[in-house]
Amino acid sequence: MTELPAVGTRVSLRYRLPTDSDRPFTDVVGHIVDAGPVVRIHTRRGDVVDVAREDVVAVRAVPEMPVRTGEIRNLEHAAALGWPGTEHQWLDGWLLRHGQGVTRRANSAVPLRFSSFSEIAKVADWYAERGLPALVSAPDRLLRLPDGVPTDAENLVMATDIAVTGVTDAAVSASPDDRWLALYRRDVPVDVLTAVVDGVVGFGELAGAAVGRVAVTDAPDGTRWAGVSAVHVSEDARRQGLARRLCAGLLDWAHGRGATRAYVQVVVENTAARALYASMGFRVHHHSRYVRAQDLL
Repeated sequence: MTELPAVGTRVSLRYRLPTDSDRPFTDVVGHIVDAGPVVRIHTRRGDVVDVAREDVVAVRAVPEMPVRTGEIRNLEHAAALGWPGTEHQWLDGWLLRHGQGVTRRANSAVPLRFSSFSEIAKVADWYAERGLPALVSAPDRLLRLPDGVPTDAENLVMATDIAVTGVTDAAVSASPDDRWLALYRRDVPVDVLTAVVDGVVGFGELAGAAVGRVAVTDAPDGTRWAGVSAVHVSEDARRQGLARRLCAGLLDWAHGRGATRAYVQVVVENTAARALYASMGFRVHHHSRYVRAQDLL
């Protein structure tokens, strides 16, 4: 039996057609979303092709499609608006975010239109006035880091087109209630969780055991993005598909509010989350990491 690469890999796969077909084999290019008895390939057009494992004749990994810098900037813009902290301010081409010191994302500056390192001193002053060290979110190509600068918490930013699934058992509300907060189990203030700029936010719950958040915001190019975050499943309810169903419900809710594309930000070491989102059609768009402003000055 032909060995397959890991779920999430972009491949060119050749497989055997039924005996009454005009030709014996055909090929499909896309990402593996399931490598079980039925191999599922998610194509660039959004189709999913199912192939019986025993019909796979050959497979090879192929490079990912290149992502343009402008596409990174647009996604990061939408993502910054979707987790802006309780205070935010534009400074030149930077979005500065302050969220009571809770979470890196809500307390970091995003260089969406970086022009010179002199801007970083202004960023550092803004955070110093609020009693926080200045932390910079550094996405690929939006800020080139000097050699040797230490970084922290590298993230994969994964993206996909939204396909409506019809999941109806995930309840989504405009704010987290006490049960949602108890299931989430992280000490993040409600006003940080509910903050969004020029968009809407929803909080999903499923089966009394899984919770998650989705923020719907716009990018400068007009794309309406849905950012899934804060997903947590109770330990005694894991490996039952709840996270997948919850995320599908959140994306359906976001699609109903105009979102056409979705993203997640996953710490590189979180292999379980990476596999989950890959199985849902998310692909690596770019990387990001955090760096202290003082290390750049």
